[in-house]
Amino acid sequence: MQTYYVSTPIYYVNDEPHLGHMYTTIAADILARYERLLGKDVFFLTGVDEHGQKVQQAAEGRGIAPIELANQVVERYASLWPELEISNDDFIRTSSERHHKAVHAMWKRLKDAGAIYKGFYEDWYCVPCETYWTETQLKDAECFDKHCCPDCQRDVEKIQEESYFFRLSDYQERLIDYIKANPDFIAPESRRNEVLSFVEGGLRDLSVSRTTFSWGIPVPDDEKHVIYVWIDALTNYLTAAGFPDQEIPKHWPADVHLIGKDILRFHAVYWPCMLMAAGLPLPKRVFAHGWWTVEGEKMSKSKGNALRPADLLEQYDADVLRYFLLREVPFGQDGDFSHIALKMRYNSELANDVGNLLNRSLAMLKKYNGSVLGESGEELEMDRALIADVEAMQRDVDEMLHRQAFHLALERINQVVKHGNRYVEDNAPWGLAKSGNTARLNTVLYHLVETLRLVAIQLSPFMPEKMGLMLQQIMNVDVDIAALRLLDEAGWGKLKAGHACQSPSPIFPRMDLDS
Repeated sequence: MQTYYVSTPIYYVNDEPHLGHMYTTIAADILARYERLLGKDVFFLTGVDEHGQKVQQAAEGRGIAPIELANQVVERYASLWPELEISNDDFIRTSSERHHKAVHAMWKRLKDAGAIYKGFYEDWYCVPCETYWTETQLKDAECFDKHCCPDCQRDVEKIQEESYFFRLSDYQERLIDYIKANPDFIAPESRRNEVLSFVEGGLRDLSVSRTTFSWGIPVPDDEKHVIYVWIDALTNYLTAAGFPDQEIPKHWPADVHLIGKDILRFHAVYWPCMLMAAGLPLPKRVFAHGWWTVEGEKMSKSKGNALRPADLLEQYDADVLRYFLLREVPFGQDGDFSHIALKMRYNSELANDVGNLLNRSLAMLKKYNGSVLGESGEELEMDRALIADVEAMQRDVDEMLHRQAFHLALERINQVVKHGNRYVEDNAPWGLAKSGNTARLNTVLYHLVETLRLVAIQLSPFMPEKMGLMLQQIMNVDVDIAALRLLDEAGWGKLKAGHACQSPSPIFPRMDLDS
């Protein structure tokens, strides 16, 4: 069976879940659900990053041990994901024994390959970003006089300590060649160009251990050193897959790492170079999505506008949030979360289009034929055009989701829904019923219901609960969304004459724009 591996970043435990975490995880879940629809052996990973200086400092600030802080935050994620219908197969914690084992194994592979050596580090370090900077880089970014990080603008500190180094510079040309030979490795294209420019500008060896704090995984045979948090964190993707018990795990390499653009360099530079040095396959794709603002403003605790998923779930169904976040903005670009935009998108595409087509089709089927599909008559060109559009939709959605073009996939599905609503107007079933043209009426109603069935299946990765309700009305049985397979369900004509549907029940009631 073909495998598929999708991951989110592991989220820092010195922060609470917010809109950005929610966005990445929903996107990964949609991919996982779609690939399961295709019948693949899917592995979907998310989790938390518990180590590092900033976690230790955050815990000390609260007067608790780092592991206590981690345990508190882990519970927030663990309880949130089911509420958002996240179907992850594993949840990795970097404090776990299996992960310590994997990180030590990765360190040993790097050391045995001659990619790690001991030296002395003296330069600048940003604790919040967990990033090293040279004086030249700070000066180029006009940050040196202010001693601030070029990425986050917060203070950097001068580090002087004994350190192990990873020979990152040795892999510069090999990484450039790989990126150029594999144009889909980093996406979107703007991020690929950004990484390529960075690497071509020159890589310097990377300090990969610290001695000034203790919250992390110790270097094997030299426990006064703690392994650099990014060596630790990136290895999580291998840990969960089964490394080192399996040298190359069944699901490795990952098909796609979904990340925020702020951690692109770690995933698209450090990680592939580590894997090259360790003699392990590289992930097939790293996709860096954009950031969200709220009502036109950057999210921040000081402004009080940082959207908490729990608050959003009090206002909207999880499926509505899932749909909006992946429909509103092209994945990879920055977006703005607006309550009015969500409600307008919901009313126009879900209530007016999908909901309207479902309600009117099943209502007419009930009124004219007791909710039972009749024997179809001769198929006309407009019927064949609808079938062709549905079948083309399935091919198009497959291509779009394989390149993470979520908004285009939803737009394409919506085109079919609009086609279905036009088909109702063009055929006027009420007129056919009045004139006694039963064969044509049966044909029209059949094509509408079968279109709705296939639309619901395509939408099910985005809105699993709502589409379960929609398919329940169409199929007249409880439908296990997770068990659906396109091989069994995607062909036109599954429904037969004599099939009874349920009476329509609205699943997308309109929202009040003023509330």
